This record gives sequence, C-alpha cells and structure tokens, in this order.
Amino acid sequence: MGTNEGDCRVVVVGAGAGGTLVATHLVTALSSRFRVELVDPAPSTGRGQAYSTTDDRHLLNVPASGMSAFPRDPEHFLRWLRNHHDPGFQPHDFAPRAVFGRYVESLLTTATEFPGNARLVRRRAEVVDVAGSGDGFVVELADGERIEARAVVLATSSRPGTQWAPAELAADPRLIADPWTQGIPEVGDVLMLGSGLTMVDLAISADRPDRTVHVVSRNDVVPGRHVLPTTPPVPPPPGITRTQGLDALRSALAAHVEHTVDSTGDWRAAIDGIRPVTAQLWRGMSEADKRRFIAEDARTWDVHRHRMAPATARRFDAIADEGRLRRHRGTLAGVRAGEHALHVSLDDGTTLRVAAVVNCTGPVGSIAADPLLTRLAQTGLVRPGPAGLGIDTTDDGRIVGTLPAGLPFLAVGSLRRGNLWESTAMPEIREQAYDVARIVSRSMHGESRQRPVDPYGLTLSTSSTAAERYNGALGRLLRLQDGVEEGLLQAVAEDEGFVQAHAALALLGHEWGTNDHWHASLRAAHRAAAERHLDDRESSFLDAVTTRLRSDEPTGAAALLRHVRLFPRDALAVSVAVPTVAFGGLTSGSQTAALVESLGRSYGDDWWYAGQLAFVRQDQERWAEAEELASFALSVEPASGHAVHARAHVFYETGEHAAGLAWLDEWIRTRGPEANHRSHFSWHAALHELMQDDVEAVRRRYHRELSPSVVSGSRVVVDSGALLWRGRVTGAWTDDLPVAEVRAQAPTEWLTAPPTAFAAMHSAVLLAADGDAAALTGLADQAARSQDPVFRDVVSPLCTGLASVVEERWNAASATLSRVVATMAPLGGSKAQREVVEDTLVHALAMAGRTTEAADLLDARLSRRTSALDARRRAAVSAAPDPERAGLTPADSGR
Repeated sequence: MGTNEGDCRVVVVGAGAGGTLVATHLVTALSSRFRVELVDPAPSTGRGQAYSTTDDRHLLNVPASGMSAFPRDPEHFLRWLRNHHDPGFQPHDFAPRAVFGRYVESLLTTATEFPGNARLVRRRAEVVDVAGSGDGFVVELADGERIEARAVVLATSSRPGTQWAPAELAADPRLIADPWTQGIPEVGDVLMLGSGLTMVDLAISADRPDRTVHVVSRNDVVPGRHVLPTTPPVPPPPGITRTQGLDALRSALAAHVEHTVDSTGDWRAAIDGIRPVTAQLWRGMSEADKRRFIAEDARTWDVHRHRMAPATARRFDAIADEGRLRRHRGTLAGVRAGEHALHVSLDDGTTLRVAAVVNCTGPVGSIAADPLLTRLAQTGLVRPGPAGLGIDTTDDGRIVGTLPAGLPFLAVGSLRRGNLWESTAMPEIREQAYDVARIVSRSMHGESRQRPVDPYGLTLSTSSTAAERYNGALGRLLRLQDGVEEGLLQAVAEDEGFVQAHAALALLGHEWGTNDHWHASLRAAHRAAAERHLDDRESSFLDAVTTRLRSDEPTGAAALLRHVRLFPRDALAVSVAVPTVAFGGLTSGSQTAALVESLGRSYGDDWWYAGQLAFVRQDQERWAEAEELASFALSVEPASGHAVHARAHVFYETGEHAAGLAWLDEWIRTRGPEANHRSHFSWHAALHELMQDDVEAVRRRYHRELSPSVVSGSRVVVDSGALLWRGRVTGAWTDDLPVAEVRAQAPTEWLTAPPTAFAAMHSAVLLAADGDAAALTGLADQAARSQDPVFRDVVSPLCTGLASVVEERWNAASATLSRVVATMAPLGGSKAQREVVEDTLVHALAMAGRTTEAADLLDARLSRRTSALDARRRAAVSAAPDPERAGLTPADSGR
C-alpha cells in the first residue's frame, strides 16, 4: 500500500451525475488539505448512462426549470443554459440530455478553479473492492492499486441486464447489450426489446427511410407525454400515506386520478401531485406488497410518471405514423442466427428478420448485477435494499452493513431505490448529493456523531438533549400550544451555543410582542454562531431573523420569505410567514394561498401542513376540501390548533352554528387549556352564539373567557374588543359594554402606532367601541402618511369611516365604509374577522335611513349562510325605515 495522504482523502465511486455532484459539493466544502478522488472507468465525467448521448434530439424528460443541480438555487440550470447554450431558453423548454451532461461536468470544473478548495483527482479506473480499515477504508482498483480513504461514497448505476436473452442471442455480437456504449447498425431493420424512454430515444436515433424499427414489450405501452402548458399538481387525498395494503392504495390512487381528471381534465396533475408522498407510500408497504407492486404496477407507474418531452413525442409519433415503427406485444420465444441477419420468433408466432436486437429493458436493480456490490455483499459491507432493489441505506444515505455507523460510508442515486423507490431523477439526486457531501465534510472535519434533526429532518447543531427540548417547543408551536418560549429557554439552558434556539426566541419574541428580551436573544445567537460550524439552513435562518428584526417591515418580510423558499421544511419560519391565529404573517389573500400551496411538494401528507392548507381552502370557499383536510389533521394530531381554526371557519361560513358551537366547545374543554391564543377559539365560539342571536350566551362567554381578566396582549384587541363592537353594531349587546377595561389592557403601541394593517383594523374598531373619534382621526392621519399602501388606501379611510360612526354622521360613514368594504382583503386576517366592518356598514346604512341598501347587504350574506341574528336584522330593516325601529341601536339618526 502506498503512502498517499489517505487520512485526508474522500473516494467517490461513480462519475455520473450523482457522483459528480457529490464531488462538486465536497471540493467546495473542504479545504485544500483534503483530496477528493472521483473514480470511474468512463471516459466522461458527469454524464453516466443518462447523459452520455451525443444526439441532440435526445431531450430531458423534465423541463429546464426542474433540472437545477442545486437544491437552494432552482434557476441555476436555466441561467447556465442561457449563458452557455441558448440565450432564449425558456423555463418550460426541454434541453438536450447531452447539454445537461456538459452542465454537470462544468460544475465540477468550476468548483476546482477556486483557490483554497479541496484538490480533485479524476481516476479513470474500476473499483473492485472496498474494505474497512481502522477508522477509514481501503479502496482497491482493478489494476491492483489500493487507495486509503477517510470516507467513501458509492454513486454507481446498474448496467442493463440480458438475462432474458436466449443463449444463441446472448453469444451473438448483434445483441446490442448496452446501447449507450455500443453502436446500432446503420443498415437493416432492428428490434428493440423494451418500450420505455430508452427505446424512444434510440428509435429516434435509429430511424432511417428504408428501415423498420420493431418494438417488443410485454404490455405494449409507451411513456406518456408532457403537455404544455402544464396543469398544476393536484395533491392526493389527505391521509393517503396511512392507507393499509396495496389493494387499498390502488383504489385510493385510482380515485385520486379520476377526481383529478374530472376537475382538471389532465391525469398528469394527479401523478405529479403524488410525488411529494411517493417515498412515504413506498415505505408504508409491506415487503410482499412492494414486490407485488414491482411485478404488477411498476410499468404502469413508470409510463405515467416518466414522460416524453413534447418534441420527443412528436418525433416518435411521426416515425410510427409513417410506418417505420411497429409495436408488438409479447416476448422473445427464440432466435436463430443467420449469416446476414437474426431471425427472431415472438411468442405469438410472429417472425422478424433484423440486423440487431437492441436491449432497452433498462438497468437491473439487484446487487447481483454489479460485481462491486456482489463483492461488498459477500464481505457484509452492504446488504440488499427492500424488495431486492439496490442496497439498504438509512434516511440520510448511510449504507447499512457491518461497518460502524460512525464511518462515513454513503450512497446516492439508484442504489437507494429500495428505500425510496424514486431515486433516479434530478430532484432526488441533487438533494441526496448535497446531504451526503455535508455528512462527509463534517466527518473530515472531525465530527463523528450524527447531528440531531428537527421533526422535518433539518439539522440542529446542538446536543441531543437540547435538540429534544427544541423539538418539544417546536411541536407545541405547530399545535398552537402554550409553553413554546419556555421550551426554547430550556434548550438554550442545556446548550448556551444553540444558535437555532436563540434565533427562534428572538423571532418569536419580536413577532408576538410578548417580551422585550428578543434583542438579547439575537445577540446571543450571533455570539454562538461565531463559535460553531452551522448547517446552511441554520445560517440562513439566523441571517433572515437578523434582517427581519433590524430592518423595515418590507425588507424583513422579504428576507424571511426568501429563507422559506430556500428551506421550505423550516416549519418555524413558515409559521411566522403564514397568517395564523398566532402570527400576522407576511402575506395575505392570494399570496398566502400561493405560498402555502407551493409547500405541498415539501410536506406531502403531514398533519400540520394539512391544517395550514385547510385554512387556505376555507378562505377560498372550498369548504368540503377544507373540512377533509382539517379532519385528517385532527385524526393524526387532535391538538392541532391550525386544523381546529380552519374547521371553526368552515362551520361558521356554512352556517352550521349549532354543530360548530357544540364541537368547538368540546375541543375548548378538552384541549383548550393547553392552547396558545385560546381566546381566539373562544371568539369563534362566541361568534356562533352571536349568529344564533343568543345574546346571554355571548355575555357569559365574554365574562368567562374573553374579558381582560383572562385575555392579555394583542388578543384583547383582536378578540375581546372586536366582539364587543360587533355586539353593538348588530344590536345584540348595546348597553353596559365593558370597553373601557379592554382599552386599558390593550398594548399602547397598537392604539397609537399599529405594527400592521391587520392590527390597525382591530385597533380602530376598539377605538370606535370606546367612542374616541379624536383618536380615530389621528390614526387616520397617521395611516395616510404611511409608505405602506394598505395603510394609506384601506386603514386611513376605515378610521375616517369609523370616526363618522362615532360622531353619528351616518351618510358620511356609509359612503366611506362602502368603499372600504370593497378593498379589505389586503388587511389580512380572515373574512370572518373583516366582516366586522361590513356589520358596521349595515348599521350605518340603517341609521341613515338607507334600509334598502342595508337589506341588500344582509340578503347577500344570508344567501351564503343561515344566521338567526342576520335574519332578525333583515326583518327589522325591512319592517321599518325608522332606524330606531330597525332594532340596531337607539341612537339619533338625523345626520
């Protein structure tokens, strides 16, 4: 064994796309005292079988927008294409596969050019064995050379198998066993065995005016095709990953496809919607069901999941339409080798005379097909993966075998198919390559233990005990329970250098406004970051929190939203970004819907995400979907506050006030004591009572659950104050309103300088309830001078309109509030919360004697949902134009 700096060496076995991306990340992450060896006998780098073609008619089967090599930079490939291939390339275009191979190779070349990066050695050699040796490895090459290494990554891919070939054909050179390394004859008909994407590309290349391409397959099905413009993915029904048994799963998927076709006309949207949960579905199957799926369903999945580019489909169809491609359903029954041709018999009796048989059956997934894996299995370093596919690995790519878990021996790509099923496309490969390189880099820098992770698999750079405290706090945040900040404080007590926990405390303290200690938490996070090697997600989170807390609102919001785009599974950051019971959010309306819907590919069938999506669906008035999502979330996690919130809105908006109240009261009784912002759930219950015109029940609930004696902070404004004003303007609770005590407990800055438009709306309502026209006028003037257009265009006129109500200038109030009601969506919050402004408008119209207009508003509302309160109000304004007889308030209406 030679002396070759083995203690500072990483060996990556396989120089296809996966191996090359691993090497790229390693070269960038490691210092020049380390050495990365990329070993593969192939003459090229970055191409492998998938991208080794030189025919520019062979296109990727994914648009350019989905083929970036970097998980955090989705437009990287598109920018490269425009700089190095075609300046006009569009995101929906399909690039040649050869061009993508050049792209992957260029990434490694560029990485090696930076000074200080690790050194790269590209060995064109074959690895025949890997063995553990002390705290490292010995890698043996075919020529007998042995390389010492500290870490090894397997990134090999299987070659096509020919076990199907009759003996006479297997021995004949006219069997093109590996069409990507062997040429197809220029003259004579050819037979292609297999009808997948490999066949499609090779048929296009082999097409000649005087040639017939025969295609033989058991099922005679070819890949589907992409259609532009694409239909957005439609997620499968919630809970599908908990389906028991393959037969039940088949039924669920069939129903999903049928529903999607009915609603969109495109089956592709159904298949694309399944992608986020594919690995979960696969893992949930028993070993027997996995093997059944491979035998009975895999081909159907493949032709729908892996589709032809539109241009490829047109070329393929043209060959068939012009009679130069013939498809046969069946198998090879026999082959007779003639001097000038192969005479092939099919099992249906058909005989074909061809110049070559081209193997298009695809790679073999078992260990037995790869001599290196066979050798490693014999020594115990690897073992077969589930269903006999690839090798067994952990979730983070560590190879399961006889080596100690601390030794960095990892795999990427098709080798992990047994554990993941989908493990060959670029979205999976780029994530795996990045994660594996990160693990190896840490090990090379002396970190042997595996870092703990949060519930969504994101690394936590801390001790296991501190991580446990952090995860407990995060779980409480996701369930909308008390004790979040206490749990984070326990985490930093366990580990004073826990950057993520310090940053989370700073962010939550700032967003909730519950303490003034967030400045200290942010300083602690930066002190700790200077002493600790952070994961890039943690670094990004700290940067985003710092910008959010130290800059203006738009800049801070943009920073946090960018972090969410880069790390969508950072549920804590998402919680702050999305408007909820707990947070004002950074988006509103359609922006919120777009943000939440974009997260589906990252969260899949997750209960917390289902609750978030349920709230979006109810806001879109898709009540049945919202109810289904909320019910699913609650079936998994009964304490899910987001799901409860969404379901409460569904009950309210569909007029199911009695059922909603009964259900919500039971949840408040059993789960409410632990809930954070529990007053908002009580507000929802009180709203149901108000809609049933049960004023005494509203009063009792207010004094029991919503008075300042039990509610504090911003919630006393949003929930308690808003309910009191609603009671007044609807004529339900017009005397002895305890407004003064609510205002006394309200955060001072909310009434003088509200932090958001949503806060300003509720502050204005409380000021109106307290009859403070002067404060409303001041707030209107302040909002009018704001740089925020929502403050200028919505909050300012709202305050003016409410001041007119307080001053009993009913016509002026009606005119102003009519304009506000039409533009309220940007205020944020829910329709049920913003409805207090419409209630105020109805009141103003009635008091102005404009009862027809008031009745029209109430009619429109009653057409959406039943309500005893609104029915009573509608009857009152219809019965008498006199405002005092309208049953609203006994005030003077003379202005």
